[in-house]
Amino acid sequence: MAAMPSEHDYRAVRARTLSLAAPLSAEDCCVQSMPDASPAKWHLAHTAWFFETFVLEACEPGFQPFDSAFRVLFNSYYQAVGARHPRPQRGLLTRPSLARVLEYRADVDRRMGAVLASGQTQELAGVVALGLHHEQQHQELLLTDIKHLLWCNPLNPAYAGAPRPVAAPAPLAWHPFPGGVVEIGHSGSGFCYDNELPRHCVYLAPYALASRLVTNGEYAAFIAAGGYADPAWWLSEGWDWRAAEGLAHPRYWHDSGAGGWHEFTLGGLCALDANAPVVHVTYYEADAFARWSGARLPTEAEWEHAAAALPVQGPFADAGRLHPGGAGAGLSQIWGEAWQWTATSYGPYPGFQAGPGAIGEYNGKFMVNQYVLRGGSCATPAGHVRASYRNFFPTTAFWQFSGIRLARSV
Repeated sequence: MAAMPSEHDYRAVRARTLSLAAPLSAEDCCVQSMPDASPAKWHLAHTAWFFETFVLEACEPGFQPFDSAFRVLFNSYYQAVGARHPRPQRGLLTRPSLARVLEYRADVDRRMGAVLASGQTQELAGVVALGLHHEQQHQELLLTDIKHLLWCNPLNPAYAGAPRPVAAPAPLAWHPFPGGVVEIGHSGSGFCYDNELPRHCVYLAPYALASRLVTNGEYAAFIAAGGYADPAWWLSEGWDWRAAEGLAHPRYWHDSGAGGWHEFTLGGLCALDANAPVVHVTYYEADAFARWSGARLPTEAEWEHAAAALPVQGPFADAGRLHPGGAGAGLSQIWGEAWQWTATSYGPYPGFQAGPGAIGEYNGKFMVNQYVLRGGSCATPAGHVRASYRNFFPTTAFWQFSGIRLARSV
């Protein structure tokens, strides 16, 4: 039986969410910049909704919802729970107010404190742990969604301080791995999502991973060489998508002419740092760059096999940088810099079984038309990821801190 997370752990995660929203105005918190993003106010409410719906409703004596309308307003995608407010219309929810949402969070926290102190819900320990990791996911989404929102603003407003300059990295080197039959998937007694299970064997041909992530300067060379104008490097669907979108560079880049490239960051619009890792690229862009480089993207099994021997250390969101930094020695920038696209479609592991009920909808029903990313980013909370952690997004997703690590067959 899983151990119940402590009240201290619960309050630390919940307080972190509030601290991330603190620099935002009420207007910032209400706006939805695109259907794939959510307003900060919605993130604040939905993460309270999770605990109210899946913990308090199940175990609180005489349960009464804080507001019965919230069950529909802040349900994300749980069909088994019931009706949901349409995702593209979350930005229309000017009511409830931000103050009311904060009251909701405080009420849920008070009631959860009583539940955690009572020791009556050990059978729900796994659900409470899932809720905390779920909230950490929304902490990252809050940052990336607000970044997209501020990017849409012609004033180029900043959420935080400008990124620090990055030192020039060492030339890219290759780290070989012999391959063979290896195990991937979660092992041990710690928390994991169901999509990390079951642990199983895969065969890897000999391969090599690049020592670091691709830099802005290296990606700018791809652009200068006509990479966005040559279909030879692009998957057919990617080329059609690029043409339809009229893209000639990553979305958060801005060509200032004589002033050179600039990049929108959580610190506002800044001169592009050629030494920093390129981020906010789609799967199509990452794959095209890899082909142009004479390399490829790693499979998720290759990435996990290489990362499993490395400590999970990096400049995660708690460090406060909120932008990728420089490379170190050896196989570096594995953790906490940028999510790394893999060449693996997101699907179930052999023997995967989704859990029963609404909680079983968490991962399994999304196992189609997406690709796996690994490693966590500078917006990911520390302690949230591990070698077996599988993130996933559609091929055209760019608003996450997604970068490129090259691989090649040996």
